[in-house]
Amino acid sequence: MTIEFDDNGKFFTDIISKTPVPVMIKTVVHRIHGNIHIGQDRPLKNELDLPEKLIAITDAVISLPDGKVLYRTNFLAE
Repeated sequence: MTIEFDDNGKFFTDIISKTPVPVMIKTVVHRIHGNIHIGQDRPLKNELDLPEKLIAITDAVISLPDGKVLYRTNFLAE
């Protein structure tokens, strides 16, 4: 990790701080509950509008519409 400071005292780092946002994603067959991590002070909609098509979800729970849990995982990329 590197940290650099400019003349005004502002710092720059390789680490990107993100905030977890709880989400529920509905597909044709499943529901996915988990967290999407977005940049600080950035609305979820802006994150979803990025050209990158990968959505990373942490603490994911995949279930059927009736609530029956099919799978749990710490990380899911959709």
